[in-house]
Amino acid sequence: MKAKIIFFIARYSHSGVPLAQIRLAKAFLRRDYIVEFVMGYVPDGLEVPVINGATVINLDTPRTYKLLTPIISHIKRFKPDVIFTAEDHLNAIVAIATLVTGSKAKISASSRISPYRAYSNKPFSKKWALKYSSILINKRIDALVCVSEDMAKDYRAIFGETGHQCIYNMAYDSDTLRKISEPVDDFWITDKSVPLIITAGRLCPGKGYPDLINAISTLRKNGPIKLAILGEGDFRPELEALIEKEELTDVVRLLGFQENPLKFFKQADVFALSSYFEGLPNVLIEAMAAGCTLVSTDCPTGPREVLKDGKYGYLVPMHDPKSMANAIKEALENPTPPELLKEAIEPFTEERVIQKHQQVLGI
Repeated sequence: MKAKIIFFIARYSHSGVPLAQIRLAKAFLRRDYIVEFVMGYVPDGLEVPVINGATVINLDTPRTYKLLTPIISHIKRFKPDVIFTAEDHLNAIVAIATLVTGSKAKISASSRISPYRAYSNKPFSKKWALKYSSILINKRIDALVCVSEDMAKDYRAIFGETGHQCIYNMAYDSDTLRKISEPVDDFWITDKSVPLIITAGRLCPGKGYPDLINAISTLRKNGPIKLAILGEGDFRPELEALIEKEELTDVVRLLGFQENPLKFFKQADVFALSSYFEGLPNVLIEAMAAGCTLVSTDCPTGPREVLKDGKYGYLVPMHDPKSMANAIKEALENPTPPELLKEAIEPFTEERVIQKHQQVLGI
């Protein structure tokens, strides 16, 4: 009988950790594992996702620290062989829950942000105390996983040789080609007479969208160009005001959340990432799978690793619209060859990622 696997996430959304974990859960389901997927909270306006073949549970508990008791109950009831959890605060709670219940389940705990944002080596600071609390709790965790090699190095710099290792997010699975091939019913997007630059992610300051919009403002002076931004968030009014100020309403469009962004990537010439920080940006791999040439800020962590120091795309400094504009121009004139794009996505394919998890956990 295949192992029983339970996934825990703190909060559901249409991006980031939840989608990565759902994709991983589906891959294990395709290999006949028994899967339960537990979410701490589903915000108003979002529906509980359907994962065919898995039991999906919403605990309706917005605060992560309040998840300990319900997680204990689920571990007692489901009796998992393996637990997948993501993000450090939830990872600690899940580890404590297994200690309380006496569960022998193997735990894979994934970290998604730089440890320098959560921990510190400065003695007696709050982040220092969190660090040493985590060291004790981490002894219960079987696989301390980071989503990029650079992030794993950062964790080892903070925590020492604790066994943090990289297992990439799965960004190319058996459903990817179907999503890429779906049609887009929007002539503004599909019109090939004007180069299309695209980006995707939550509309928030950390994504650096004003830099990208300013880069497009520079580029349009040299000829027609258009930018599509996929995603939603609280930063929308500021971006709309900037687009209006730069007189780019016919050039830049905020297309909101899209259930299938890959079909939009397929229509684009260049995918541009303007972020100031990432874990490992799945959208870069998805965009390469759809045939886009990449331009990305060299932010911590992930882009330099995904692009192999510029082998698979163009890297630019953060907070530098001029460099972003120059790189987009170069990418349009010298796109990345398809054979290099195929080579670039290989480490992030379903088979490679699942094999790594199975190897590390012994399942």
